[in-house]
Amino acid sequence: MPISLHHLRAGSTSRWAVCHDGEWGELDGTLADLLAVPLGQARAVVEAAAREAGGDMPGEETLPPVDQQEVWAAGVTYLRSRDGRKEESGHGALYDHVYDSDRPEIFFKSSPWRVVGDRDAVGIRADSGWDVPEAEIGLVLNATGEVFGYTLANDMSSRSIEGENPLYLPQAKIYDRSCAVGPAIVPSWAVDPGPFPIGLRVLREGREAYAGTTSTSAMARGFEDLAGWLFRALSFPAGVILLTGTGVVPDADFTVRPGDTIEITSPALGTLTNPVVAIGAATGAKAQP
Repeated sequence: MPISLHHLRAGSTSRWAVCHDGEWGELDGTLADLLAVPLGQARAVVEAAAREAGGDMPGEETLPPVDQQEVWAAGVTYLRSRDGRKEESGHGALYDHVYDSDRPEIFFKSSPWRVVGDRDAVGIRADSGWDVPEAEIGLVLNATGEVFGYTLANDMSSRSIEGENPLYLPQAKIYDRSCAVGPAIVPSWAVDPGPFPIGLRVLREGREAYAGTTSTSAMARGFEDLAGWLFRALSFPAGVILLTGTGVVPDADFTVRPGDTIEITSPALGTLTNPVVAIGAATGAKAQP
C-alpha cells in the first residue's frame, strides 16, 4: 500500500497517522474531521501529512480505522450471496426479489465502539450452530456520500439464525465482535477504483480449513449505486462505512469455530486477520444443518 491511513493507540489516547512507502506522519485531526469536509479538502490534508512522513509508527498498536462512523452493510449484491442465502433459508424467493430489484438490501451493522480491528478477535454467537465470515470491501464515505477510501471488512453472520427466519437478521448480524474492519484505509485517489480481488481463508489448528476468492467485478450493483441508496434518507455528518456484500460463501457443511483464524486479503488493501471467539450464552443453540 503506497499510502494508507491508520488509527493508532498512543498511551492512553489514540491518533490518526499516514503511512507512505513505509514512512509515518501524524495527521492533525481525526477521520471524522476528514469526512466532514469535501473530498478535495480532505485529500490535501492527507497528502500534506504524507509529504512530511519520515518517522516510525507514532503509536504502540493499531486500532480499528473508525472513530465516530457507524458501519452499514449491503446484502445479496453477488449471485453467490443470493444462492447462499437461499441454501440456508426456506424463503428463497425473497432473496431472488432483492437481488433483481432496483432497491438493494441495506442494514445497520455496527456502532463504532463495537467494531474490532486487525488482529483483534471476531465473534460467533454461542446460540448459533452455523456461522461464517463474509469477506467484503468497505467504502469509507464522507458526509456527502463521496468515496473517501476503501478498507477490508468481515461481516460475521449466523446462517442458522437468519435461515430460521429472515426477520431474525438483526440477531444474525448485530452482536458484540460481529464486525471487523481494517487493517487501514486506502484513499480513493491512491488506488485503482477496482475491480478488487478478494481472498478469504479460515485456518484451523494452523491448517487451511476453507479458502475462497471472488472479485467485485461479480457484483450486481456498483459502489456509487449502493452509496446513493444509503444516503437517500440518512445523513452522516462524520461519514460512514458501507460494507458492499460478499461473493465468497462457504458451502452448507462448513462453519467457523472458536479458535479458528480468519484472513481476508486484497492486494491493494492489505490483509485483515482475526481469531475467532464465542460470544454470549449457548441457551437454545441449534445444531449445524
